[in-house]
Amino acid sequence: MGSTPSRTFGSVGVAMATPFAPDGSLDIESARKLADHLVGEGVDLIVLSGTTGESPTTHQPEKDELVTEVVAEVGDRAMVIAGAGSNDTAHGVRIAKGAAKCGAQGLLIVSPYYSRPSQEGIYQHITAIAASTELPVMVYDIPGRTGVRISDETFDRLAENPKIKAVKDAVGNLPNGIATSRRTGLEYYSGDDALNLPWLTIGGSGVVSVVGHIGGRRYRDMIDAVDAGDYAKAQQIDDEIHPLVNAIMGGGQGAVMAKEALAMTGVIPHATVRLPLVGASQNELDSLRRVLQVQGYLN
Repeated sequence: MGSTPSRTFGSVGVAMATPFAPDGSLDIESARKLADHLVGEGVDLIVLSGTTGESPTTHQPEKDELVTEVVAEVGDRAMVIAGAGSNDTAHGVRIAKGAAKCGAQGLLIVSPYYSRPSQEGIYQHITAIAASTELPVMVYDIPGRTGVRISDETFDRLAENPKIKAVKDAVGNLPNGIATSRRTGLEYYSGDDALNLPWLTIGGSGVVSVVGHIGGRRYRDMIDAVDAGDYAKAQQIDDEIHPLVNAIMGGGQGAVMAKEALAMTGVIPHATVRLPLVGASQNELDSLRRVLQVQGYLN
């Protein structure tokens, strides 16, 4: 690429896990420590209450407290944005307003899941939530979870909204994504760790990663290499981190495996998740531990 892409939301993002105590209650102290750790590893965007943050099972007061405390912890060292995802538009608006009041610097709005609305319904849903605050918006397109993809025509309409700046793409169709980005001017962030390097080399603005909980420093180095035009170095980093991507995202559930990895490496004290998620199987844990040891994250 001839120039560094625009980056409203930074470049190395992590969809941060929400730490819980063994009894399932919100562990704010660990959340603050985790956010601080991520920033120390080169992360400049923290996404709270996304899928990896177990947003379906965290409630409004918890979401607000999480934003307040993480913003206080990281200060101006990283941008903090909050998920305002729901299949109930009015609920999404309430989440967005709460996040803005508590200091979030942006919103992540996923297309409404389960209901599988029309494209007009998706457009109205996203724009209604975007209109509820003055914060910039990243739209999250992940049809594997929501059941419906956001169409090219809908993105063309969304791009006309000055608050909507970017897309977190987990569709897996790079040619279509980059064509939409170039046509609309929307910034594109990789939402699939296996595709981080391809997205970056075709003009993506950055990543919103799960594997970045452990590999944030490597993703920082990868993006710096791409920005410098050193694609050989970026490819080397991608090759090195590939086993970690497989260990966290290849078999088990991403939020579960990220927490297990954080607990194994001592970043958080517990890997507790809330139902319907459950802990990793012994085989998954054994495989993850082997990879972390080989990769140098465990002694």
